[in-house]
Amino acid sequence: MTDASSFLAADGTRLHYTDEGEGLPVLCLSGLTRNTGDFDHVAPHLLALGVRLIRMDYRGRGKSDWAPFQTYTIPQEAQDALALLDHLQIDKAAILGTSRGGLIAMALAATARDRLLGAALNDIGPEIAEAGMSVIFDYIGRNPAQATHEDAARFRAQAWTHFKGVPHERWLAEVRNHYEETPDGLVIKYDPKLRDAVLAGRDAPMPDLWPFYDALAGLPLALIRGDASDLLTTQTFEEMRNRRPDAHATTVTGRGHVPFLDEPEALNVLTDWIRDL
Repeated sequence: MTDASSFLAADGTRLHYTDEGEGLPVLCLSGLTRNTGDFDHVAPHLLALGVRLIRMDYRGRGKSDWAPFQTYTIPQEAQDALALLDHLQIDKAAILGTSRGGLIAMALAATARDRLLGAALNDIGPEIAEAGMSVIFDYIGRNPAQATHEDAARFRAQAWTHFKGVPHERWLAEVRNHYEETPDGLVIKYDPKLRDAVLAGRDAPMPDLWPFYDALAGLPLALIRGDASDLLTTQTFEEMRNRRPDAHATTVTGRGHVPFLDEPEALNVLTDWIRDL
């Protein structure tokens, strides 16, 4: 059974989390606009490996409180992740980070490495491709045009041709996780002002994130990329592997940004990573 609860961040923002299973603590951190449901597909597989699976909704996302959009930043979200570990009295945890969550994992490696057991990065790296960022800037903070979950699921199946062999039920589960269905159409499950937070940093110089990635040195590492990813290029992924030849790494065929993580290639890598932990 999943224990769903919440805690207060240092500034009083109430943050939602779930906590299930027993064993090695693995903190799952989701994508930019997403929530704990990011890991619904892989959760049964990870729990079967004997881990304690913890998931958190970032501030302004999912079931967590909305907050001033100026706090929707990676440093703040990293602090919130540490606050959750403190709340649960966990000294060290492994981080499974999808997209934004992987950036937070790297930030924690650079600033609180003693709290990490290892990291798994799902379709994210120290360099972010402009093509993928343009897609994010286009949709973030906006409700989809489709009126129902069924419509949205069919739209994804038709438009997301870089995802191969995804059944309708999977797309339906995805859009139900991302949007509320209302009489006025579908509504995003996060604070629309997240758009303001992201756009505020759009014109700022991109910091060099390779030192953050290199801060993971010595920690068990898993690297996963979708073969059609528009956010993590083949070149960046290869450099990540070159810097960490000991990492468990795979490219998932027929997936863009981001793999669901229950694909066989992803599960093999995550299984080996957890055994290393």
